[in-house]
Amino acid sequence: MNETHLRQEICDIGASIHGRGLTHGATGNISARLDDGWLMTPTGSNLGRLDPGRLSRLDENGKHIAGDKPTKESFLHLAVYEQRAGSGAVVHLHATHSVAVSVLADLDPADLLPPITAYYVMRVGKLPLVPFFAPGDAKLAQAVAETAQAHHAMLLANHGPVVAGADLSAALDATEELEETARLFMLLQGQRTRYLTEEQVASLRAAYPVQA
Repeated sequence: MNETHLRQEICDIGASIHGRGLTHGATGNISARLDDGWLMTPTGSNLGRLDPGRLSRLDENGKHIAGDKPTKESFLHLAVYEQRAGSGAVVHLHATHSVAVSVLADLDPADLLPPITAYYVMRVGKLPLVPFFAPGDAKLAQAVAETAQAHHAMLLANHGPVVAGADLSAALDATEELEETARLFMLLQGQRTRYLTEEQVASLRAAYPVQA
């Protein structure tokens, strides 16, 4: 996909995310890999009102070279790309139900959500929790990079999801699946539940390995 089309796709996805209430105000950011750098949503931007011509352009070293100033969370995206050579896009949101899960106590930080549906297993896999760091803290980038070595999706504690994909469509699909599973998990609190068995999960992972 050429850069012009990629810029438009970022804007279309941003509008879709915002229109469906998966982000609010000036929260959330999207990035996509180019042959010689990255495109990112600008800092302080509303994903529902992105301008293709004003998206931030970064070179292969992560230096801002064109467009508006990039999201102040660009370091999260670059930390993921550094560890995942096959990832072509990253979506970071402050989606309500995902954030709610990120603040619950007594969940397994190595895998926060149970296997409620087959598509969660197929598109997200395991969901680790990245410990809380203040916005802009360099330790957050380090923690994200360490987590991204083995996982394409993660939840930042008291913050929100960071999800990588082979392309923008894959990253968005996994982000939406994560948010929907988080919503189901919250709805099921206090109810008797029947999650997928270990054998069912193993079979799904063997047949549909997550690639991002």
